[in-house]
Amino acid sequence: MSNENIIREIDEELRSDRARNLWRRFGPYVIGAAVAIVLIVAVKEGWDWWQNSNSAQSSDQFYAALQLADGTDAEAAKKALDEVIAANHGGYPILARFREAALLAKDGKTAEAVAAYDALAAGQPNKYLRELALVLAANLLVDGGDVSQVEQRVGGLVGGTSPMRNAAREAIGLTKYKAGDLAGARQSFEDAANDPQASQELRQRLTVYLAQLVAEGVASPAAKAAATETPVVVDPATATPAATSVGDAPALDTAPAPQAAPAMEAPAMEATPMMEAVPPAAEAAAAEAPASTDAPASTEAPAAPAN
Repeated sequence: MSNENIIREIDEELRSDRARNLWRRFGPYVIGAAVAIVLIVAVKEGWDWWQNSNSAQSSDQFYAALQLADGTDAEAAKKALDEVIAANHGGYPILARFREAALLAKDGKTAEAVAAYDALAAGQPNKYLRELALVLAANLLVDGGDVSQVEQRVGGLVGGTSPMRNAAREAIGLTKYKAGDLAGARQSFEDAANDPQASQELRQRLTVYLAQLVAEGVASPAAKAAATETPVVVDPATATPAATSVGDAPALDTAPAPQAAPAMEAPAMEATPMMEAVPPAAEAAAAEAPASTDAPASTEAPAAPAN
């Protein structure tokens, strides 16, 4: 056997020994990690299945509660919504709380409904749902005409980039109209109408609101500014007299005279003797006159007047 073969066999034995030693040291950890990965995947799949199952059950309960809410049994609907909230699976508890507040408003319990929306807004981490709750609460306060209460809830939404800014402007405008501030109401409605992101349905409502304000005599800000501009008054005593053409004569009207219509050419008349120019009516009168018995009738024609 050559020296090279002996050296190769020795290297292979050494590598095998190193591999066995590494496996003895780290093999259990590798096996444990693999088992842990399998267990984690199994637990996650089991958790997802449990969550989906509970969410499906909450979904069924929620839609059953909605059917009860659409009916006349408000107490049964509230009980079903409370069960959905207590189950606390998925996003259905939040939807159930919104529906409960709407039921309170439907029953005429405005103060309780506003309190429910305020509680939703206070404990809601999602800013969009929080803004929705504030706008719904503000809409319930419109009939009260309390502008400060409405602005306290949605006043911070009108000047920013919130998707609820136009709904907030509408609520503020309606509250100002209820309170008698017609100019402020028009300004709020115009701000919402001038927003390019306003929906078509909102624009139709704003058109009705603005038409009502115009009917009540509320002018737009631009028209009001034009009406309040101070007119320029000219004092006749200090006014510069107009330039005249000659002396103190009034200024001549330099406007061009209207062009006269061309005269119609009269048709040429054929010359006739004076005797023939006597009107027929005169001839008829002369014929009907009775002849005088005192003077003989003249047979000579009267002389024609000298030209």
